Amino acid sequence: MPYSDEVLRRAQARLAAARSERERENDARIQAIYRRCPRLLEIDRQLRATVAQAMAAAFRKGEDPAAAIARLREENLSLQREREWLLESEGIDEADLQAEPICAICGGTGYVGERMCECLRELCRQEQKQELSSLLAGRETFDAFRLDLYSDAPDPKLGVSPREVMHQIFQRCRRYAAEFSLRSPSLLMSGGTGVGKTFLSAAIARTVADAGFSVVYDTAGRIFSDFEEEKFGSGTHLTGKYRRCDLLILDDLGTEMTTQFTLSALYDLVNGRLLAGLPSIISTNLTTAELRSRYTPQIASRLLGRYERLPFAGSDIRLLRR
Repeated sequence: MPYSDEVLRRAQARLAAARSERERENDARIQAIYRRCPRLLEIDRQLRATVAQAMAAAFRKGEDPAAAIARLREENLSLQREREWLLESEGIDEADLQAEPICAICGGTGYVGERMCECLRELCRQEQKQELSSLLAGRETFDAFRLDLYSDAPDPKLGVSPREVMHQIFQRCRRYAAEFSLRSPSLLMSGGTGVGKTFLSAAIARTVADAGFSVVYDTAGRIFSDFEEEKFGSGTHLTGKYRRCDLLILDDLGTEMTTQFTLSALYDLVNGRLLAGLPSIISTNLTTAELRSRYTPQIASRLLGRYERLPFAGSDIRLLRR
């Protein structure tokens, strides 16, 4: 689940801060015990001396190594008995003298070998949710979606009412979010302004992110702005998150300024994710005819042929809410 570099950086910073705080807590607790019982500190220092160090000392003195080892063993046993007596007499729990890591699985590094540990993955999930919340209004959940705002009067063009159409789309979006996997299809949401495309795509984003997948949600304008900045500006790697995330949601396709560069960037993004088998959701106010005329045949054929199409219906519910 490749989270964006920024999400990963913030999560790693939080883990490092938590690890440092835990280390300070451990050190403060252990040092308080040693101040209370200085002899315990002396014993622990002696017990930490390695056999190799003891053997080196024996050789320097010209002693018999076997005798040195026997003497070391007896000294250690004597120190351990004294240590046990001190712990019992002072009422000290042995566990309080152990440095407790922030994570018992990875020790607080965030990784087990090359695999991301669950502790870091959870922080990534939290940071991603916070990032999504900053982009969304905060109300976009499936439970908050209102079908009653759509007319139940039959539409002659549709053959059914907008409410019936939107009921089917709502059920599809909710099922898509609940069952999301890297094998899920890409979706093309189309329809007029204010008919719920952004709301339902945002609800999908929240649900999929809560399930632990990496989700990037942004408008077409900002996404293509990042492509331009990466190529013509600072050269900073800004677009990797759009290419690698588990689910990309590109909102309001068609509101961007169409140039040869944006056409190239859109084709690169759409085609690259299809080839990688990574699902995307694209919403647009453009009709099928407008998609064909505005974009290249290569782009249009992929959007209209490889994406599952969800044609939204109804009037602008933002006006109805007012």
